[in-house]
Amino acid sequence: MDSPTLLCIDDRPQMLEIRKATLESHGYCVKLASSAYAVMKMLEDTSVVAVLLEYKQEGMDVEAVASHIKQRFPDLPIILLSAYSDMPERILWLVDEYVMKSEMQERLVSIIERMHKRAPYSTERPPRRGVAV
Repeated sequence: MDSPTLLCIDDRPQMLEIRKATLESHGYCVKLASSAYAVMKMLEDTSVVAVLLEYKQEGMDVEAVASHIKQRFPDLPIILLSAYSDMPERILWLVDEYVMKSEMQERLVSIIERMHKRAPYSTERPPRRGVAV
């Protein structure tokens, strides 16, 4: 059986590599994206069990990316990662889980495992359509 695939989104390559190494050590296949275009292209081409989305990113409207993911893939879980304890409600409504970086080590893998086990969504991608983010 193939390892479940996760998509990690962050504009800092070093953080992506650290997150990738951590999650791969727990048996996940990890895809990386650092731009809104790369995110949408990857979701069109690759089945993932969850998206890990960094809140603060240079040049990326994280709210728009999360909104677009939910419009296109409504059942795909999004886990928002942030160092901020105060998160705008409109963002929290778009994501399935919110994990502060200070608690990431303890919670992240257990959240992903729980989401993967309940996975009511289809891993099949919907038909391709124009992507605008």
